[in-house]
Parts: sequence; C-alpha cells; structure tokens
Amino acid sequence: MELSLTTPALLFPAISLLLLAYTNRFLTLAGLIRDLYKNYQVNKDQAVKDQISNLQKRVYLIKNMQLSGIISLLFCVGSMFALYENWYTLGSVVFGLALVLLMISLIQSIIEIQISVKALNIQLSDMEKQ
Repeated sequence: MELSLTTPALLFPAISLLLLAYTNRFLTLAGLIRDLYKNYQVNKDQAVKDQISNLQKRVYLIKNMQLSGIISLLFCVGSMFALYENWYTLGSVVFGLALVLLMISLIQSIIEIQISVKALNIQLSDMEKQ
C-alpha cells in the first residue's frame, strides 16, 4: 500500500489540538504552582510542599508530551516532503515514526492524568476526614 501526500496531513489538526490542550494544562499548572509557592513562603506547610512536588512531576510530563507532539508534527512534515519527492519508502518510515511519537505523547498524557486524579483523590479524602 502506498501512502498519499494527504495521509500525513490528516494528523495536522489532531496534533495541533493536542498541543493546544497540553499548553492549556501547562499554563494552569504554572499558575497553580505560583500560587502554592506564595502560600508556602508564608506558611511553610509540608502539604503545600508535597503538592508542589506533585505538580513538578506533572509539568515534566507535560513538557515531554509537548516535545513528543511537536517532533511528531515535524515528522509528518518530513513524511509529506519525502512523499512529494516520490521517496515512498522514506515517507512511509518517517510517517510511522510520527505515529509512534504521537502514541508516546498520548501515553504520557494518560500518566499525567492518572497523577492528577490521584492527587485530587488524596485531597478529597483529606477533606472528608475533616
């Protein structure tokens, strides 16, 4: 089966939307970290420090999610160029790598969501105890 030039182009909207979602997550976490840091400077509460540590892990994952998504998009462009030049084998391989990078980005997103849910559950259980 031969790839057409439009096949890699189909991923452009999907990857762009993912990157937008990842950026929104990042900006939300950045604001939360800044607020918690101000709170920690005043109270020196260990729970706040633990929350900041959890958020640092999530920011690291989001950075890697964004990086994988951006490289995936670059590989899609490279695949399109290879297909344009009639280098079908190279275009197929590069497109396959783009798909793998997109899968890696999505797996990292799942891990980040799990960390987020775990942190929320801990906070909710603390609230129920009070």
